[in-house]
Amino acid sequence: MTLSSLPSIRPSVLTYPLALWLLMAVVAVANGVFRELVLIPRIGEYAGHVVSTALLVGAILLVAGVYFGRTPIEYTRAELLLVGAVWTVLTVGFEFLVGYLEGTPVSETLAQYDVLAGQVWILVPLTLLFAPLLFGWVLGK
Repeated sequence: MTLSSLPSIRPSVLTYPLALWLLMAVVAVANGVFRELVLIPRIGEYAGHVVSTALLVGAILLVAGVYFGRTPIEYTRAELLLVGAVWTVLTVGFEFLVGYLEGTPVSETLAQYDVLAGQVWILVPLTLLFAPLLFGWVLGK
């Protein structure tokens, strides 16, 4: 495969999805506050984590579904994958940055991704990665 055969990606297609990621970041922070103040005191640490993750995944799917279902922009598959990759990198980077600023050890942040230990947080970055492709290409046809 040569460079000329790679799909072309228009830089402008990231403008609205980046703004959308900011909205999702605000929703994620609000979800975290809700988890800490409401869910965990009522249902416990692990159940609160699971419910909070499910709520955030649902919110991401809703926001992505509304945007990609209504946008007049025609995204290519490569552009949709790029949007998902950018959303994922921004989210994981934001999570590690906040952890660093709070003094949380990297090992503790990484532990949130340990599926074998019962952690379900990995569903959030996976949803961010694939939601644009799901709504923009698979369901958008």
